[in-house]
Amino acid sequence: MTVREINGTKLAEMVLQGAQHLKANSQMIDALNVFPVPDGDTGTNMNLSMTSGAEEVKKISENHAGAVGQALAKGLLMGARGNSGVILSQLFRGFSKACEQKEALTTKDLAKAFQSGVKTAYKAVMKPVEGTILTVARESAEAAEKLAEQEDDVLVFMDGVTKAAHDSLQRTPDLLPVLKEVGVVDSGGQGLLTIYEGFLANLKGEEMPEMTSSSVSMDEMVNAEHHKSAQDFMNTEDIEFGYCTEFMVKFEQEKLQENPYDEEQFREELSRHGDSLLVVSDEELIKVHIHAEYPGDTMTLGQRYGSLINMKIENMREQHTSIVGDKTSTKPKELADYGIVTVAMGDGIKKLFESLGANVVIQGGQTMNPSTKDISDAITQVHAKQVLILPNNKNITMAAEQAAELAEVDALVVPSKTIPQGMSALLGFNPEADITTNQEEMSNLMKEVKSGQVTYAVRDTQIDGMTIEKGHFMGILEGDIKATQQSQFETARKLLKEMIDEDEDEIVTIITGEEVTQEELDELEAYIEEQFEDLEVEIHHGGQPIYSYIFAVE
Repeated sequence: MTVREINGTKLAEMVLQGAQHLKANSQMIDALNVFPVPDGDTGTNMNLSMTSGAEEVKKISENHAGAVGQALAKGLLMGARGNSGVILSQLFRGFSKACEQKEALTTKDLAKAFQSGVKTAYKAVMKPVEGTILTVARESAEAAEKLAEQEDDVLVFMDGVTKAAHDSLQRTPDLLPVLKEVGVVDSGGQGLLTIYEGFLANLKGEEMPEMTSSSVSMDEMVNAEHHKSAQDFMNTEDIEFGYCTEFMVKFEQEKLQENPYDEEQFREELSRHGDSLLVVSDEELIKVHIHAEYPGDTMTLGQRYGSLINMKIENMREQHTSIVGDKTSTKPKELADYGIVTVAMGDGIKKLFESLGANVVIQGGQTMNPSTKDISDAITQVHAKQVLILPNNKNITMAAEQAAELAEVDALVVPSKTIPQGMSALLGFNPEADITTNQEEMSNLMKEVKSGQVTYAVRDTQIDGMTIEKGHFMGILEGDIKATQQSQFETARKLLKEMIDEDEDEIVTIITGEEVTQEELDELEAYIEEQFEDLEVEIHHGGQPIYSYIFAVE
């Protein structure tokens, strides 16, 4: 059967099937992360972003392709998480612009839309890198242009575009040496191909894998729990457990051998930390929903059985206040001159940033990138004329910049890539200076600090001539792996030796994570004082997951 054009209804079906196929494969895409650190979140970020787009598409009732495209772009824009999610949002933003006046799309219309998406995405990235999702999008769009010249059957056309995306993806290791060294294709490119495969399957009338029944029932149960809260009939101060916490644990056999999983026992342990508790598990995963006062404690319990993924924490007190409103207030609160929004994980790090002047600390970081909407909501929450945003993670910068562009007040991003950079930048904030001057001064100041982290490897790999074994610890300096040892302490010691210049540096700040013992910390402090006797040591308990140590040297 020849398909000459696709109308709005058909395009909506394609989008929904593309989103579902991406969701079904998101964990596989996560596993393609180049570095073996536990932050393989490309699939998760693209899935959450595309799901946001799909939800907007579901609201469209008119049979108009342009309207469907605009809804997809709007949902993606606000739901975009991480660099991969932001790039995906820009691809379909350009796509929707090219077809906004079209009731139905021919192969030529689709080719123009794909090209428009590529141009928009390349403009959004300050330094485009080939061998990534951008390359797969560009080369498949180029193939689309050629196909449209000779093919008017949309099904045949989309089959060709998908094959071109597949071939482009297979070439990514030739363009990005680090991919070839590790032996993987680009994760973002794989995510885009997965969406295109969903589009094609819908045109062919093929079914793609459905969500597991456990994930559906969990979502339904969470909605039911939230419905029970009856927000209009309680005061904000009556909320005992203030954070709606959701996370998943991907089982790891080594951890299960040490801590055999028992769902009833795990549920009982979690119940001591909050209410509205839901626990669902299968052979591979545990899904948890709980209202807790200390979310990090509940995640630590889950980490005994495997790796944390798909974490989400929301402040219910703030949500309740925004929903119910302050009924005693008679006039709107005046805007403050300045507001500062930053992103961090761990109760201790949150308090550190607040002590340095941050007004809103969004719970997020590695494995849990906040969306554009999350950051936009934080900008609104600070209620200020000028807002500075510190993402503290390179994978959050694009979403932060997108939120700044959408803001109705003056908002600028100080592009901090690490927690130490964010802390250093805040020390340079001057409430008397204008926002542009503050952005420049804070950006310059953060470059003076060296950032290091200790984490663990989630798989065996070889990178930069270094052999890394799953479960061993890694010391990372400014994004580069500098040390790997079986011992957490030895890894931290080697990393510090690499970071510290005795002639130049004056202070080292240690921020401890969830799994650092006092005994090990004392040993590390003694080592620093013995080896670098003129160096001042400052210690804070950050309580962050993933990174057992964060080091700042300056």
